[in-house]
Amino acid sequence: MSEKKRIRVLIAKVGLDGHDVGARVIARGLLDAGMEVIYTGLRRRPDQVVRAAIEEDVDWIGVSILSGAHGTLLPQLRKLLDEQGAHDIRIMAGGVIPQEDIPVLKSAGVDRVFLSGTPISEVVDYLMQETAHA
Repeated sequence: MSEKKRIRVLIAKVGLDGHDVGARVIARGLLDAGMEVIYTGLRRRPDQVVRAAIEEDVDWIGVSILSGAHGTLLPQLRKLLDEQGAHDIRIMAGGVIPQEDIPVLKSAGVDRVFLSGTPISEVVDYLMQETAHA
């Protein structure tokens, strides 16, 4: 009998953003929901996040971003993942991201953007549903 695979999520703070309360809250909520969570810590470069995601064999990278650099950093993550052949690792983001930027991010390979104040249960439900269909 095979054991059901647990969802593995890498939570990252990319760039110079030094505020990680939201990332820690999401990490704790995902852990409480039974997911495996790896937290990279603050001020990581996109290549560091991609390397960690591949080494940890995660299903998702969750980026908490408040710095306004989401338009550059998130597409760069997707590009680096694709260059490494990690097409199956998906990206979600949350934080301070203007609504009008969401379609651009989605077209650049970000699967989902959660706006500030999104209940953790919504994030958990989304990850469980989307990972089950992958």
